[in-house]
Parts: sequence; structure tokens; C-alpha cells
Amino acid sequence: MASWVLSECGLKPLPQIWPRPRAGIINPSKPRFLYTNRTLTDLKRLPLDKFSSECFRERNWGLKVSAPYRVASLDGEEDNKVIGFNGAGVGEEEETEFDPGSPPPFKLSDIRAAIPKHCWVKDPWKSMSYVVRDVAVVFGLAAAAAYFSNWVVWPLYWAAQGTMFWALFVLGHDCGHGSFSNNNKLNSVVGHILHSSILVPYHGWRISHRTHHQNHGHVENDESWHPLPEKIYKSLDGITKMLRFTLPFPMLAYPIYLWSRSPGKSGSHYDPNSDLFVPSERKDVITSTLCWSAMAALLVGLSFVMGPSQLLKLYGVPYVGFVMWLDLVTYLHHHGHEDKLPWYRGKEWSYLRGGLTTIDRDYGWINNIHHDIGTHVIHHLFPQIPHYHLTEATEAAKPVFGKYYREPKKSGPLPFHLIGNLVRSMRKDHYVSDTGDVVYYQTDPQHSGSPSD
Repeated sequence: MASWVLSECGLKPLPQIWPRPRAGIINPSKPRFLYTNRTLTDLKRLPLDKFSSECFRERNWGLKVSAPYRVASLDGEEDNKVIGFNGAGVGEEEETEFDPGSPPPFKLSDIRAAIPKHCWVKDPWKSMSYVVRDVAVVFGLAAAAAYFSNWVVWPLYWAAQGTMFWALFVLGHDCGHGSFSNNNKLNSVVGHILHSSILVPYHGWRISHRTHHQNHGHVENDESWHPLPEKIYKSLDGITKMLRFTLPFPMLAYPIYLWSRSPGKSGSHYDPNSDLFVPSERKDVITSTLCWSAMAALLVGLSFVMGPSQLLKLYGVPYVGFVMWLDLVTYLHHHGHEDKLPWYRGKEWSYLRGGLTTIDRDYGWINNIHHDIGTHVIHHLFPQIPHYHLTEATEAAKPVFGKYYREPKKSGPLPFHLIGNLVRSMRKDHYVSDTGDVVYYQTDPQHSGSPSD
């Protein structure tokens, strides 16, 4: 800058004493002249008669460059930004609309490398401590409710126990992924005990859930809460549409899904001959179905011992609460974001791109109770990471994700804000196009619930 001022006054510019930048033009706030202690501010104070009259000859003062300079003011205002040739500060991105469906500039290995090594370590003792904690809470809540047995306590019990049943499911879910421990037998035993106690066929669910993770974000191949192609959606009768898209019915869908899967797919989680399973998995499915049947028989026996009304209050209503938790969480991890997120087919789908369409959610006080299952993006990409390392792994991976990670909205003590996300999604997210490799949800006006939302 000093060289430029001197040249306009007819003086020979002196060599610059700072190196020329590679990435842009640096504007030092107070450049000084060589062999003097004068600054640009000092120039302003010099009397005009000290300058040669040549300084005031007619000049073209426009800067003949292809991009604007940012010049430090003569008042000494500091501006230490490094300016790129596009006029934006180096390190500052131009404001462009982000497309979540575009291929990410990073690989799965880049995310893996960013996660600390200890986050991959499975501690079976720590995992078992969570089981002991949750089981103790379940029995404690049941004992307290049975002891007080009044209509002030029962609603509180149902809400708390339904949440604890959901927590038991999440621990069994970790067993199914192998993130509970490295011992397959331990995973299987604990998983069967936890899931059978809440009427979930462990192996049948484990295998279909593996299919969900392997095909997340794929329109046809995904297994859990995947979108309906337009043709299938329009073939549904009115009652099925109502049950699928009108609350609270979708939040009660899980037992039906276990029996008959989603619309457009056939099979059952209890049937070893189902399309869900390969022949080598049939023995596992039979084992889980027998465990489920044993639990159902136990509940029938308990109804004779304590009476069906007491069993309904102690177990039946909390079971419904668990189902609603499961459907709410699994749905909102793949739907209901403020921005429309893509679903893929064909060559556009990849494990990484599908996983990046999942959504993290904050559940307030419930985060610890249901074992941080809300940190869902990292879990989907790396289901081997134990739940007690998911939060740390997510924080480590955020710089790699960039805009592909959607920060969850902070919750209050209880996640009531998620009800709004659920309602809006049920009104809008009905089906996707039958064609195209990158598709987005479309809305059926007849089921939107309002003219616009």
C-alpha cells in the first residue's frame, strides 16, 4: 500500500519488506516506510507544501484489478483479515445454498480416523452395570406402584416405566449390534433376556435391524420407516393411510411391524421361513420366537396370580408407552427435519450418503436414561461404538462432517419440542417419486391436515 501511494506522488517506490502472500492480498493495518518511523497516518499529517506539485497532477485513481481491495483506513482502523481473490476472507466460505444430497467431500475412513481410539473399546463390565441399573429401576418402580396403588401414582408410574422399558430395549439393541461386548454368547444371552421381557423377538429383530443399517437411506431396500414410493402410496386404502399418517396410530405401529413388516413388504419377525432371513439364520429365529412365547406364557400366568387388571396396570400400559417411545425415536431419527433430506436409489446410494441423512436429536433428561441413542448419525455409520462413547465420537467427527451434520435443537428437561417435528412430518412426508435416484418426500394434500404448513 505504501509503495502505491509513493508511486502516485511521482516517487520511486521502495522494495516491500514483507513477503508477498500466496493465497491473497494482506492489508497490514499500519505499514511503515523503510528507514523511517512514518506510517500512513503520519502521511496524512504532513503539510501539503512539502509534496511535489507532481502529486496533484490529474490521475486515474481507479485500481486496475479484477477484484476489490480492502484498504486499511488512514484513521488507523485495524483490518487484519486476509483477503482472497474472490473478495471474501480466506477461510470464509461464500454464501451458497448447501445441498444435503450432494456427494460429501470426505470418506468414511476420514470420519473413522477422527474418532479417538478409546471410543471403539467395549467394556462388558460397564455395559453390564447399565443393565443392573435399569433392571433395578424397573423392579423398584413396579414395587412402589403396587405398594401405593392409587390414581395419583399410576400415571406417573406408567410414564416412568414405559421409558425404562425403552431403555431396556436400547441395551438389547446394543447387544444386537455387538457393541455391548466382544463376546457373542454374552451379547445373545443378555439380548434375549432384555428383549424377551418386553416382547421383542431378539434375533428376528436383530437381523432386520442389521438390514436397516446396511441400507439406510435407500428408498426400496431400507427396512425401518422407509418412504413409500408414490405407486404404493396411492394403492393404499383410506384406512391404511389413516393408520400410517394420522397420530397417534403411527406411534403404535411397532408390534404390527414385527408381525407383518411395512406396507409393500412381506414376512414376519417370528417366522423362520420369512423373506427377512437366510436359511442359516432360521435356528436363531426359532430360538427367539420360543423365548418370546415363554414370556407371553409368563404374562398369562401372572394375570391369573395378580389379576388381569393389576397386570394391565403394572405391565400392559408401560408396554404401550415403550412402543410409543420406540416409534417416536426411530421415526424422528430419519424424518421431520426442518430441511428436506434426500433418499437414494441406484448408483446414487452409498453407505456413507445414506447414513448422513440420519438425524441427531436431543432428549433432555432422557438422554442418559435411554443411553444416548439420540446421537444417531455416528451410531448409524459405526454401530460397533458402545453407547457410552457416542457423544464423544460425535464431537470428534463434527469437523469432518461440516454442513452434513445437522446440530440438534437443544431440549428442555423433557423433549416436548419433538412433538411439533412429528406432527409436521406426518402432515408433509407422505411419499417419494417412483423414479429418480435422489428423491425427496412429497405431500398428499388430502392428508396434509392443513392447506399449507
